[in-house]
Amino acid sequence: MPSNKDDGGWKKFVWDSEKGELLGRTGSSWFKILIFYLVFYGCLAGIFIGTIQALLLTLSNYKPTWQDRVAPPGLSHTPRSEKSEVSFSLNEMETYLPYTKALRDFLVKYEDDNQRDQMKYEDCGEEPTEYKNRGDLESDVGVRKACRFSRSLLGPCSGIEDREFGFKEGKPCLIVKLNRIVNFRPRPPNSNESIPEEAQPKVQPNVIPIYCTNKREEDAGKIGEIKYYGIGGGFPLQYYPYYGKLLHPQYLQPLVALQFTNLTLNSEMRIECKVYGDNIDYSVKDRYQGRFDIKIQINSL
Repeated sequence: MPSNKDDGGWKKFVWDSEKGELLGRTGSSWFKILIFYLVFYGCLAGIFIGTIQALLLTLSNYKPTWQDRVAPPGLSHTPRSEKSEVSFSLNEMETYLPYTKALRDFLVKYEDDNQRDQMKYEDCGEEPTEYKNRGDLESDVGVRKACRFSRSLLGPCSGIEDREFGFKEGKPCLIVKLNRIVNFRPRPPNSNESIPEEAQPKVQPNVIPIYCTNKREEDAGKIGEIKYYGIGGGFPLQYYPYYGKLLHPQYLQPLVALQFTNLTLNSEMRIECKVYGDNIDYSVKDRYQGRFDIKIQINSL
């Protein structure tokens, strides 16, 4: 059926001059619907902003609200690869160069020259002592000073005298740290019941001890002596608690250096390191919760 030529078609729908309608609505109709949607979406935006502001009032600027759901602490090491292994050849520098570079880069912030500012750093001693109380998180004390930690405390693993960190001689070093957790106070073990007999000599006041040993039975006798360098050979309590990035921006974690002085050459070994404390747990699902294991192989050819 032919269309009516007098109806104007789509042009008349866009603008009907007889009725004064644009897209089927008069000017007053368009004005009313515009006002309606402005009010409607304005109310939605106000409800959304009010909800966010109410939520922000329940949050602290200094401490995570749901921190109690985090299982502390993580234990990590440098150098660290995706496969958690260190493998190199004594006679090929390029095989261990990435490891030594990672150690040098990591220790830059522990240079003495970077810790001289008296307004940001303070000496906390080279012997383990009790927690360093710098006030509550929510107090108005402001930015807290950080304890100095000189890389020289790491002995032959400091990289000061031996730039190769023992790798060239087949005595590699690892630098170990406990991951930062705001306001966390690690507690040393109260008894030796939960600690392996061979690790019990590491227990001393005001220190979170760390102990490494073979993870697989077949590696027993292959690892040799492991030397521990740092304050008390563990993690001293005066470096805790950590107050977060806002209040503790210069914070330096205490470090422990492990040096494997007599590893069996041309043999793959898996070593496990653990820290021990009353509030330190382990998980089979998280290989870095309170512990880590690493595969080490040194080739002589």
